[in-house]
Amino acid sequence: MNHILKIKKLKENAVLPGRATSGSAGMDLSACIDNDTVIAPGEIKLIPTGIAAAPDTDQCALLIYPRSGLASKHGISLANCVGVVDSDYRGEIKIPLINHSDKNFTVTNGMRIAQMIMTPVILPEISEVNELDETDRNSGGFGSTGQ
Repeated sequence: MNHILKIKKLKENAVLPGRATSGSAGMDLSACIDNDTVIAPGEIKLIPTGIAAAPDTDQCALLIYPRSGLASKHGISLANCVGVVDSDYRGEIKIPLINHSDKNFTVTNGMRIAQMIMTPVILPEISEVNELDETDRNSGGFGSTGQ
């Protein structure tokens, strides 16, 4: 089933999300800023995209991921690792970028700064229980499987 993601431009110079290739999973999100924004080493800046979104189902979320090129070439990533945009959020999508490098990084208007994937979400009912099923791993934590 094909889904529709409605996008509203909140600013005239906003760029609609788009895929770089037909096989791209993520849709690029672009900065929508009036002036260049410098992110110093170790600094976090919230960068607006100038868009809001409305998925056609509440059984999904929009997940925001870093762009691999910005991360590998410039040390620019998301401060929250992966952003979650709930299906009922209608405000502007903003991207918290962090500079992990030792050099200033400049964000310019229209620059592709993150990628967004619309994904299904399972919305379970919570059931409190006194016991959980036993497994081979049980409560073994980090490294308990030999890795």
